[in-house]
Amino acid sequence: MTAPSAVPPRTLADELRARSDAELAGLLRTRADLLSPLPGDLSQLATRAGARASVLRALERLDTFTLQTAEALAVAPQPCPAETLTALLPGGEDAVPGAVATLRAHAVLWGRPDGLRLVRTAQELLAPSAARPSATGLGPTLAETATGISPRRIQELLHHAGLPGTHDPVSALTALTALFTDPERLAALLADATDASRAVLDRLTWGPPYGEVSAQPAAHLRWLLDRGLLMPTSPGTVVLPREVALQLRGGRAHRVLSPAPPPLAPYATPGQDATDAAAAGAAYTALTIVEELLTEWEREGPPVLRAGGLGVRDLKRTAVALDVPEPEAAFWTELAYAAGLLASDGEADERYAPTPAYDRWLAEPSERRWLLLAAAWLAGTRVPGLVGGRDAKGRPLTALGPGLDRGPAVALRHRVLALLAAAGPGVAPAPDAVAERVAWELPRRCPAPTRALLTGAALTEAERLGVTGRGALAAFARPLLDDAPDLDTAAALLAPLLPEPLDHFLLQADLTAVAPGPLRRDVRQAMALAADVESTGGATVYRFTAGSVRRALDAGRTAAELHAFLAERSRTPVPQPLSYLVDDVARRHGQLRVGAASGYVCCEDEAVVAQLLADRRAEPLRLRRIAPTVLVTGLSPDQTLLRLRELGFAPAAEGTDGAVVTLAAEPRRTPPRSAPEPAPDSPPHADDALLAAAVRAIRAGDHAAGEGARPAGTRLPATATDPAGATPRTSASETLAALRAAAGDGTLVRIGYVGADGVAAQRVLSPVRVEGGFVTAFDHTADEVRTYPLHRITGTAALSD
Repeated sequence: MTAPSAVPPRTLADELRARSDAELAGLLRTRADLLSPLPGDLSQLATRAGARASVLRALERLDTFTLQTAEALAVAPQPCPAETLTALLPGGEDAVPGAVATLRAHAVLWGRPDGLRLVRTAQELLAPSAARPSATGLGPTLAETATGISPRRIQELLHHAGLPGTHDPVSALTALTALFTDPERLAALLADATDASRAVLDRLTWGPPYGEVSAQPAAHLRWLLDRGLLMPTSPGTVVLPREVALQLRGGRAHRVLSPAPPPLAPYATPGQDATDAAAAGAAYTALTIVEELLTEWEREGPPVLRAGGLGVRDLKRTAVALDVPEPEAAFWTELAYAAGLLASDGEADERYAPTPAYDRWLAEPSERRWLLLAAAWLAGTRVPGLVGGRDAKGRPLTALGPGLDRGPAVALRHRVLALLAAAGPGVAPAPDAVAERVAWELPRRCPAPTRALLTGAALTEAERLGVTGRGALAAFARPLLDDAPDLDTAAALLAPLLPEPLDHFLLQADLTAVAPGPLRRDVRQAMALAADVESTGGATVYRFTAGSVRRALDAGRTAAELHAFLAERSRTPVPQPLSYLVDDVARRHGQLRVGAASGYVCCEDEAVVAQLLADRRAEPLRLRRIAPTVLVTGLSPDQTLLRLRELGFAPAAEGTDGAVVTLAAEPRRTPPRSAPEPAPDSPPHADDALLAAAVRAIRAGDHAAGEGARPAGTRLPATATDPAGATPRTSASETLAALRAAAGDGTLVRIGYVGADGVAAQRVLSPVRVEGGFVTAFDHTADEVRTYPLHRITGTAALSD
């Protein structure tokens, strides 16, 4: 830790040297891009912090007022006293110190209070120029606009402004600038302006500061041009100098200042208990929908488009099967994909299908299954709300297709949920208020339309998934918002709230069944075979039809099994019409038998055989009678079954021994697939241990560079050895103990390491953590953070002085 110095810093690097270790760790935490690769010393850190790409990322993470403060600094003289900065931001005096502290913590600003400075890159990005006005609406300074103007013309400006002539352009511009920055003298000059001239100034005062003039300007414009109140920037274009605009504004850098965030006005207060109940219900529904989706696709998944993604027609069919709108179907499809439960099979006829991870997911308790979905959603950068639109090149955006990643999605989603958490338990802020707050906190993170889309999508998807209930954040979702999500606590809070699956339903006389709550998985699957879902909601209504009963028989169920299932699972007596329906369909089911000869059809009822031969719709089957009850066809058995069912018959498949068999396909699975990696627009945040190790390494490098022991940025030899030159060799337990001790007290350690090529080398490490069979450390031989498997480390040794 370095004590603050009484000497004013000359550069950003000097100020960084005066910061404490905690402050440096805070800088690396807020600007994670500075960690990779790790700077060799504080001079490199300052240089990296001033790089254009890094400064842009830092500005994107500033709130509106902090950004307005930086913009005011950009138009103020450099260095800028704190009093001058405060004068540029009237109405925000109380918030200025906090904004300055934030800019300083982000290394965008440095210097003492009497001489604040923006880093040069931030000054270039925020300050107006002759080619670009700033967000303040101010233009360039008088000196910048006078570049290229002849000395004679500058003297004419002095004369018309009532100032004495000078011997050189520099002193002339100094005199004009002094006039424009003196409120009383400028007011006296403008007292002679006509109403038309004042109207032009009023129009340009708050920006944009540029206007167009003809080759022969009108008299009121000529008056302004002759006095330097308007300066030409190019043929036909003039600009209002910054000094004049600031005086006309009364010294304000911004027309509208936003020193405080907009309030999160609540539109409902359902209470935490009601919120958790609603969210838990939505969470259980989410599990059911994802399971229904993957059950549907394990039979025959939709094909993958040539350009990747899911076809529009397949998305519509999926929406119909799930009984949800198409945008919601796209969301559930993308969620299953992000969780690693769905992928393409990679075969020649490429199709989507569940992955082997889906089977493991089904075996988990309900709360753990939901946590997997929630974690995938929180970390995902794909935006299902874009499906149906087009990319920058006009190509359509499809579900599961390319082009749906948006880097800021994760940060905005977490920010929205943090705002919901800050609103209080059981309090639902108005969606418009949430959108306004996010716009205030992250005005530059992404374009306004994209930010509005991502904010709205976060609120909608959180409600669908069960992260929120009735617009308020669920208690079991709060542990997921921490930097290190507490999954065990979230699961313990969610488990008692999930509805207990029912093992029964209520049969009614109109061939319907009512499930008063969520059904157990095996019961739900059996009902999905024997009946069609008619409506969903608090209760699910199923309807039995001839087609649905035949579907159960086709799947291998017998009439006796259906009767037994209905009698066992129904809390009401089985209605007689339903028993008759099952028996009637079963009696006709299997009258026709289809087997493999190329294909044949047999039936004990010759009248049915004659009816089939006489039906013109059966001509594509090319049936030929070889016996009174046997027909042959050139089609395969499965195609014959399909055609006969389309004609209204109820055929059954027959095996080689003449017994009825089921031709149901095995559930399809893809080869093992890993979940897609998110594509955030910033590197992941480092934990405290890694930040502490990084600060120690930077301090050590800065100290070495200052003493000349090792030039900044140079590396230790990759095979650094001790004087004896022996590779360290210790037992596994001794190695583990030494690495853990070094990680605990922050010391250096020398290890022997065998690479994948079998070559042994030595490394000098600052271990950060040792867990899971790996050691994560700052490698001083490579000047970067690396992770090494413990089984490849031959041993450890203390590093000699």
